[in-house]
Amino acid sequence: MTTPLRYFQGSNALSHFLQRRLLAQLQTIQPDVQDLQAAHQFVASGAPDSAVDKLQALLLPANGAVYELPQARHSLDLWISPRLGTLSAWASKATDIARNCGLDVQRLERLTHMRLSFKRAPALSAEQTAALLAPLFDRMTQTVLTQQDQASQLFAAKISAPTVVVDVLGQGAPALQRANAEFGWALSGAEIDYLEQAFRGLGRNPTDVELMMFAQANSEHCRHKIFNSQFIIDGQAQDLSLFAMIRNTHKLRPQHTVVAYSDNAAVMTGHRVSAFVPAQPTQASSYQHTQAVRHVLMKVETHNHPTAISPFEGAATGVGGEIRDEGATGRGSAPKAGLTGFTVSGCAGQLAQLRHRPWGWPTCPRHLRTWPAHWTSCCKAPWAVRRLTTSLVAPTCRATSEATNSW
Repeated sequence: MTTPLRYFQGSNALSHFLQRRLLAQLQTIQPDVQDLQAAHQFVASGAPDSAVDKLQALLLPANGAVYELPQARHSLDLWISPRLGTLSAWASKATDIARNCGLDVQRLERLTHMRLSFKRAPALSAEQTAALLAPLFDRMTQTVLTQQDQASQLFAAKISAPTVVVDVLGQGAPALQRANAEFGWALSGAEIDYLEQAFRGLGRNPTDVELMMFAQANSEHCRHKIFNSQFIIDGQAQDLSLFAMIRNTHKLRPQHTVVAYSDNAAVMTGHRVSAFVPAQPTQASSYQHTQAVRHVLMKVETHNHPTAISPFEGAATGVGGEIRDEGATGRGSAPKAGLTGFTVSGCAGQLAQLRHRPWGWPTCPRHLRTWPAHWTSCCKAPWAVRRLTTSLVAPTCRATSEATNSW
């Protein structure tokens, strides 16, 4: 039986600044574009009639008024949805909230309804349409729909792909190399050799699920292989790895720390303060002032790769990881405020200046003088992270230059 979908209108999806910027981009691509408007739209799956009014109240914008897109004589309507086949983070959280409010709903999703207005009836080729769509959605995490009812594809039951067995026993490392290229695991040659030996020792072939999990668990992000590796400079093995160098600061000057490098976050010595807390923390009670020693937590999180591809979600992942780890330190902490700093390099506006950098921009191949297509444009990113793209490009060019110039 088809699950009925219910649609609810939301607020304006574009700030005035973003609307003007996107409109200017679109008019550069297609001068006939006259206006761009967008509104959030919510889709509920499996909501009974009795829940409709409560859902409407729950999803009502904070100002109490939904945003109706202005009508236009010549227009193109689009719906930007989460990528088909995925469950968005917004949907997961919103669905939990609705259920905790006592609403029987299978899933909530959020779309963005966009309307482009034209001076005259548009007659766009496939290439022109693709060019207009490019600034309006993130192709890594979103899908463009041309009809509202196509949102039903978000809720379609998917048949799981069959498990793939990689024939290591019969074909050895070449089988792993082919699977690595097909699935995009980014396994190194050393990891492929290790996996071949490991599964030959086990006397069985690995599945794609096992290899995928190995690729993640053994990644630099999880294992810090480079940070923990031995450094050899001019043939001389160094006493400390990068991580050991970082830890060495605390080893030499351990004052004013309670916890360092042994929990989800570091703890700095605090002082006695007056805190406004519940009288009985384990049950409903009145708040009161309490004198207690309050320590301060410190945590560093890095998320360069997802930030380059999807800046808003990538930055949110880093900030969310901070809150999670600090809240899980010791017996638990109470997050009060967060400070997020981004240490990055120049943006596209400074690309021309990079030619004068010591790593030899002119010798860098032309196709490496900009970011890969699957990275977001730094001009689309929030201001705090939009300079990240060039900082990731520079080492690529430097490595190429080093090989040709031997500097």
